[in-house]
Amino acid sequence: MMKQKVVFNEHNKKEYPPMHTVEHVLNAAMVKLFGTGRSVSAHVEQKKSRMDFRTDFVPTDEDLRRLEEEINRVLDLDLPVTYQVVNKSEAEQYGVDVSRIPEDASEAVRLVRVGDYDICLCIGEHVEHTRQCGHIDLYAHAYNPETGRWRVRFKLIDPDPLY
Repeated sequence: MMKQKVVFNEHNKKEYPPMHTVEHVLNAAMVKLFGTGRSVSAHVEQKKSRMDFRTDFVPTDEDLRRLEEEINRVLDLDLPVTYQVVNKSEAEQYGVDVSRIPEDASEAVRLVRVGDYDICLCIGEHVEHTRQCGHIDLYAHAYNPETGRWRVRFKLIDPDPLY
């Protein structure tokens, strides 16, 4: 029997797989460590990136250090990055937020898992294992009390040269 190829919505960006995979780990770490939601905005590039999170606390340098240590701990676990195609209602059963999916999107969606650490919808490119990302350097952060946004700036150290 021939498998049918699933066609997802058009994707207009070519990600750098190590940085894009770290984006997933950073999102999950924020949820686990600080109880925030996933990022509200992100600019993820090969050399340096930034992500914004809504917080109900004023983040400290110690919070940034804890976050960096957690992400690097997870990257060192060399977790597999795997994919699963499901329909939207199945994705919701996994606890995945489907609210950002456009109304005219395909019924099929792709779940990306980073080991048992993170699961979310994504059609981007990723590494096969987290150790290929190298390590993260969270080199700057800023908090805007008016908007409750914590901006985290980061870069990768020693990612796999094959990417």
